[in-house]
Amino acid sequence: MFLINIYLRFALMAVLIIGGSILATLVSFWYALPFILIGITLLVGYLLLGTVQSAANLMQAGDFEKTEQRLNLTFFPKWLYSTNRAYYFMIKGSIALANKNMEEGEALLKKAQEIDLPSDNERAMLELQLANINANKNKWKQAQIHFRNAKQFKVTEPAIKEQLKQFEKALQNLGQSQSVSRMGGMKGSMMIRPGGKRKRPKMR
Repeated sequence: MFLINIYLRFALMAVLIIGGSILATLVSFWYALPFILIGITLLVGYLLLGTVQSAANLMQAGDFEKTEQRLNLTFFPKWLYSTNRAYYFMIKGSIALANKNMEEGEALLKKAQEIDLPSDNERAMLELQLANINANKNKWKQAQIHFRNAKQFKVTEPAIKEQLKQFEKALQNLGQSQSVSRMGGMKGSMMIRPGGKRKRPKMR
């Protein structure tokens, strides 16, 4: 997808709309109309799409600082097209998690969850992120619910499939450790029997 540099877009919007308006006043409205229309088209595209795509590209490169800076140039996230608005909250949530802000990250991801995501890969990734958050909080029941939700989607991305496998292993290891703990508790209860018969001391 062809992307216009965001700063160039801002400059073009200003020059075309403001310059076109001045041109219409000084010369002719019809002469200035093409410039104004191009400027308005760029403005509408910005309002509907924001800087989400370029921010996603920066995130894939692993530069979270620049990703956050680019995403902050989306000044009206509520006006974004639904898909881009969902991605906006997903990226913001991922940045918060990378910065160890779990509560903020979870809140942002839940906002993205309320919006219809375009594919099962994104839906599964979102559920998996929420599962990881709950696992870090030791809320394993909630984590299992999100994990089951993630597995219901038809995932095609190999990286997401691998993350699902890793999380499933973590759940299996947790189940095994809990079973061992329960067995340890049972052995302890077998060793100590309150109220059991005691041998009387020998009478001399």
